Amino acid sequence: MYDLTIIGAGVSSVFLAYTLLQKNEDLSVHVIDKGKKLNERICGLDEGNSCTCSDGCSKYMGFAGLGKSEGKFNYTNDFGGELAQKIGEEETLQLMKEVDHILCTFGADQVDTYSTKNGPLTERAAQHSLHVLSTEVRHLGTTVAREVFQQMYEKMKDKITFTFEANVERIQKNDSFRIQTNKGNFTSDQVVLATGMSGSQWLKGQTSALGLHPGETRLDLGIRVEMRGDQLDPILQDTFETKLQYVGKDYSATTYCMNPRGRIIRKHQHGLVMPDGQNQYEKETPSANLNFTLFVPKYFPTYEEAMKKAEQIIGGINGDRDRIVVQRLRDLKNNQISNNRNCHSIIPSLDAEKGNINEEVPELYIRALLDFFEALEGLLGESIDPDTLLYGIDAKFYEPKLYTNEKFETEVRGLYLIGDCSGETHSLAQAAASGIYLGSKLCSYN
Repeated sequence: MYDLTIIGAGVSSVFLAYTLLQKNEDLSVHVIDKGKKLNERICGLDEGNSCTCSDGCSKYMGFAGLGKSEGKFNYTNDFGGELAQKIGEEETLQLMKEVDHILCTFGADQVDTYSTKNGPLTERAAQHSLHVLSTEVRHLGTTVAREVFQQMYEKMKDKITFTFEANVERIQKNDSFRIQTNKGNFTSDQVVLATGMSGSQWLKGQTSALGLHPGETRLDLGIRVEMRGDQLDPILQDTFETKLQYVGKDYSATTYCMNPRGRIIRKHQHGLVMPDGQNQYEKETPSANLNFTLFVPKYFPTYEEAMKKAEQIIGGINGDRDRIVVQRLRDLKNNQISNNRNCHSIIPSLDAEKGNINEEVPELYIRALLDFFEALEGLLGESIDPDTLLYGIDAKFYEPKLYTNEKFETEVRGLYLIGDCSGETHSLAQAAASGIYLGSKLCSYN
């Protein structure tokens, strides 16, 4: 019998377990994950090859979850989730400071933080209907992220029970919780679900069996943009990254994952293949370009409807393979596929297939991009290079929201949801903060 069992070993779980250990070593804590230990998380996708995992991709599952990828912690309430709406803005900011302190305890301070705040830019952007979203960032990169989380695991492994490569088949609630897995059955006084996006389908089945029913689901879709490397210099000269938001009459659009001198790579999620950004430090030879995605969020009544829409659009582009479509801005405006072999000013960093995005991407996302570009041109004081490359189409997935109270407890007493599976956090920093928050609350009860 455990005092507490955490299902999922992603970032929110890691910070929850660490907080519990720091505040009450007498608690018996069990962490169960379908993936592997961090040092065993190896997939061909990490080396640009095909996935080599047999049961769930190690790129996304296992100890530290998505935290082991680029390890980008944005400390802000401007984006990355609605945690501040649930527990308060000041407390959320304080918790994220604690997240950073813990990371630095394990070596994250070898990477400096940077801020995207820029008062003069914010004022100029507002004149062109653009909002500047700001944050303090500690961007660890893959290598440092792995080192930091491995050290956190070494700190906890002898005092917390970890069960990896375990499929949780069923959770039952009587006086306590009974957890059935392929590695044996366990009982626990309390259970925390922290399965992130990789456990979407599993979470749906388990919560339904427990009598919990999810609400609406958010899905962000957007075109990945690859620009001339110096195109945004007038607004990036004082900051490494600037997050801009444009609000149209029937949508809002926000830049995401801006990578100066970065490359575009293929991202594999939910059986779909999408263009994703890689920062300049992930390759020995940086690109001469800059890339980002302009995401437009939409809400669907159910998770199934959101995924059906994603599969319809992205799967249609993929065509049962890893196809990604690319088109230059001038050709998009002219509604044509260019066969011009003349030298272009922007060389693509991803080998994608030429196509007509007008025919493969819904009108909303194209309209949002062109509206955004028009506003951006006003801010820059120059036209967007017509050679700019547009890749279809990127996506950011979210869990359906389940009811939880201010303590993240569901309608089933003793059952909690944290991290991205709670629907409240959408970033590493806020997910980690939710883990610290719940850990502190649980220790104050015991």
